[in-house]
Amino acid sequence: MLEIAVLGLLNESPMHGYELRKRLSSLLGAFRAFSYGSLYPTLRRLQEAGWIDEETPLYDTADPAGIGFAGRSKRGKKVYKLTAEGKEHFASLLAAVGPEAYDDEGFGTRLAFFAQTRSDIRLQILEGRRQRMTEQADGMRTSIARTRERMDRYTLQLQEHGLESADREVRWLTELIESERSTKPPGPG
Repeated sequence: MLEIAVLGLLNESPMHGYELRKRLSSLLGAFRAFSYGSLYPTLRRLQEAGWIDEETPLYDTADPAGIGFAGRSKRGKKVYKLTAEGKEHFASLLAAVGPEAYDDEGFGTRLAFFAQTRSDIRLQILEGRRQRMTEQADGMRTSIARTRERMDRYTLQLQEHGLESADREVRWLTELIESERSTKPPGPG
């Protein structure tokens, strides 16, 4: 899912690694923390695939050696940008609907880029996530009913809290689906 997030942000504008990490953290922070340890290998892999390219800013012409004050390097940061192939790949990733789009990490990342996703795909993802959360809530209900007597009150409260959270997400998803259907333009999406 980091691949979709990186490509999505670079689809908006080119940026250097630090800026990209900051944007990823602010965009998806509630869903996942990003580290340089995962970001830079992903950037390298995307570059090797031809989906992104990097530009290194030129040295200051007044300082051709790239040496700044007290001998510190003034080398510019690498700026990453999406290639034409990267734009096509990103579009294909957004159009793909499957189980990974419904899980916790995948759904959060996909939701962050819904503005760039076709309406029919958004609807499929929302419905898939709602189905997954409904099944999860039903499983929790069954488990609580079966084991209620054997649980201490704190474990029971924790289980009930999880069930309430799942039910709340199902209601929220239902509202999003209804909104998506009511604003869907006629035609292909």
